Amino acid sequence: MANAKPVRVGIIGCGFFAPNHVHSWAQMPGVEIAALCDLNEEKARQLAERTGIKAPVFANVAAMIDQAKPDFIDIITSPETHPDLVAFAAERRMPTIVQKPMSLDFAASRKMVDAMAKAKVPFMVHENFRFQAPIREVGKIVRSGEIGRPTYAIISFRTGYDIYAGQPYLAKIKRFVLLDLGVHVLDVARFILGEAERVHCEVQSVKPGIAGEDMASMLVRHTEGAMSVVECSYFSPLADDPFPETLISVEGTDGAVTLSAGYNIAVRSGDKIRRLNGDAKVLPWASKPWHVVQDSVLRTQEHWLDCFRRGVEPEISGRDNLATLALVEASYESVANRTSARPVLIAGKNA
Repeated sequence: MANAKPVRVGIIGCGFFAPNHVHSWAQMPGVEIAALCDLNEEKARQLAERTGIKAPVFANVAAMIDQAKPDFIDIITSPETHPDLVAFAAERRMPTIVQKPMSLDFAASRKMVDAMAKAKVPFMVHENFRFQAPIREVGKIVRSGEIGRPTYAIISFRTGYDIYAGQPYLAKIKRFVLLDLGVHVLDVARFILGEAERVHCEVQSVKPGIAGEDMASMLVRHTEGAMSVVECSYFSPLADDPFPETLISVEGTDGAVTLSAGYNIAVRSGDKIRRLNGDAKVLPWASKPWHVVQDSVLRTQEHWLDCFRRGVEPEISGRDNLATLALVEASYESVANRTSARPVLIAGKNA
């Protein structure tokens, strides 16, 4: 097994978040970066130099696949490009990871999932929040039954951090915080409490000069009976900004678990209370305060590699991610109609 041929990945998109993917692939045993591709070939070349990757660079996806011959591709481009890139991958029967959101449109996302299913190749959405070490730990505690049956949760990501400095295009997106951040936080709600049957959403657009909403609050009814309040905000001028932390409180029939700032986890089960720290280690190429997010990129890619090698569907497959996107769409529907909305049902599950 030690002499097994390395699995080769082709990177498509060399912008803001791509270094985290590249560093993670580079440190994984048995993985080789086959090529870097960006419409701006110079960006691909600069990323290779900055990360120390000795791989060819391309400005054309077809040329990269034909010449570098990767075993799978990792798409790290902006969401409006995803449908065409995934359609091309399906035509080439190329296993694919795509950044979130899968696309800006639910119907387009469903077409992407259907195309990859028809091609019979693995397809995963890089939904990394649920792979953050502290969130993983909270999910483990809830599923263990330590706090009894979950009844209520608050899942919150609120920050005043200047996200526009590194990604100025975000200011121009008309459907904004729900698709950029809400997909993450709603996916965490699904990860911890299961599928949802109804959602009520209210949004605000506070920052001057942006095209879309930058605050959203959702009240979600989950199919197994629990309720969750899900919050996401990019305009919260807090005195102690927890960026980039997600804060979580889950109550159950026999206790509660809380993830507070500093990645501190407190668990009450019956009359017993225990405390632990869920912080992730700082990887050699990572830095605070991004380190938990950067570690989650590595864990997400490790999950893909394990599933890819074993030939099983990833936890965050395209099919599964449709359920999160359905919640996003239902949230927008709730805003438009000023009422609660139900996620559409696909193949026997909310999606």
